Amino acid sequence: MKSSKTAGIIIIGNEILSGKVQDINSFYLACELRTLGVDVKQISVIPDEIEIIGKEAAEFSGRYDYVFTSGGVGPTHDDVTMAGIANGFNVKLIRHQDIENILLSRFRESVNSSVLKMTEVPEGAEIIFREDMRFPVISFRNMFIFPGIPDYMKNKFNLIKERFRCSEYFLRRIYLNSHESNIAEILNLAVVENNDVIFGSYPVIGRPDYKVIITVESKSEKPVKKALDELIKSLPEDIIVRVE
Repeated sequence: MKSSKTAGIIIIGNEILSGKVQDINSFYLACELRTLGVDVKQISVIPDEIEIIGKEAAEFSGRYDYVFTSGGVGPTHDDVTMAGIANGFNVKLIRHQDIENILLSRFRESVNSSVLKMTEVPEGAEIIFREDMRFPVISFRNMFIFPGIPDYMKNKFNLIKERFRCSEYFLRRIYLNSHESNIAEILNLAVVENNDVIFGSYPVIGRPDYKVIITVESKSEKPVKKALDELIKSLPEDIIVRVE
């Protein structure tokens, strides 16, 4: 199993920035990657502009082990993700013969210049294709380029996600019937005394049984157990609703 890996997510689309479409792809990818043991470090939402896409892609690629982009892949005028990535890495935008063959076999006489636009990828890109895919996933260096339509993106990611699996996160949750301010000092002390554990504190509104969820997380199970036990002993017993 791979050691811990980092990732950045780039969501591309004017429709996200203008509020015409709600982004759900970054949330989905972040959840899936966390389950796989990958640490998502940054999520960026950028417009359909070649120079901005290129700059962001190059920066993310140098900063993280994996980069996942979503959006701007298709046959229309605003689908410029491929051109942007090519621009950012100073490589040519070329027609990939394997993608062309796939499209020709599917569309046959319906192939036109708009469809053939989907064969264009940054020079050096590779395709990941299986028989249960309608269209391949394009990878370039450490980047994986996905469409923006959520169902398409989810289906493609699910087919290749095991290649990203590394050492898992161990996560426990404590549900508390208390306001966050009442347990802040106890939690802050636990953070200081357990520097190999990630703590989270999340107020919840509208639940009659609990008001805060505390998370305790690490790549190793033993530190999680230690920190959890210490925290439970420090918290007033009557505010602990349950531990998961």
